[in-house]
Amino acid sequence: MTPEILLAADQKSAEVTDWAARVGWVVGLLLFVALVYWLMREGWKWRGTLQGDLPELPTAPSAPGAARLTMTGRYHGSTTAGQWLDRIVAHGLGTRSRVELTLADAGLDVVRPGASDFFIPVGALREAVLGKGIAGKVLTEGGLLVVTWEHGGRLIDSGFRSDHAAEHGAWVDAINSMINKSETEGAR
Repeated sequence: MTPEILLAADQKSAEVTDWAARVGWVVGLLLFVALVYWLMREGWKWRGTLQGDLPELPTAPSAPGAARLTMTGRYHGSTTAGQWLDRIVAHGLGTRSRVELTLADAGLDVVRPGASDFFIPVGALREAVLGKGIAGKVLTEGGLLVVTWEHGGRLIDSGFRSDHAAEHGAWVDAINSMINKSETEGAR
């Protein structure tokens, strides 16, 4: 026999798949993802515990007055004022959701289907501006209505995006004029 024939007879093809190693890697990856998810959840709960000194959110009065403006859109979250990445999660303020905003004489009513509603009295409103980001959500310049308000001795920024972004300017003007009017009346 020639050496080529002997060489060909001795060769064996390798196994195509090592199933034990593959299953081990998949299980290990799934355990790692579960661990990361669990750590993120614990961090969220810990942040809520640290913010436990924030009092319960006010609810809308029975007669808030005539609606000046209404808007539907998205609530993107609340942060410590001026710190757009310091999300507040206590009392459900960190939960993104759909939103229905109503600006009335008594203040700003925030109705969130699937999340806790809250009310910002006109005396707690501090400022409304057009922003581009809050709590890790970045949009185009002016794509976010950011309302600054005071609650429990803390200044809070809450970010809203209308289904029709052209409405944001009217909201900024209306909220800021309400703030100026209440400050002028309070000075008398």
